[in-house]
Amino acid sequence: MDRFYFRSLYYREPNGILIELATDGPGFASDEDASTMGEKLSLPPFIEARRAEIEAKLKPLELPVNLPDSS
Repeated sequence: MDRFYFRSLYYREPNGILIELATDGPGFASDEDASTMGEKLSLPPFIEARRAEIEAKLKPLELPVNLPDSS
């Protein structure tokens, strides 16, 4: 199944557990530049029409006040 950012194969095992196998590619960089990745919500084309509904349900992320020094 094509999920735009990756491809998936689903298998339901005899006890009813659904297993998803997914590829690494094409990846999240397929529709945005890596230097700005994560600055805005990117959606695959098949759910872009629901952007307003999806964004309305998102809660803002709260970043810690004191981020640890990464050096």
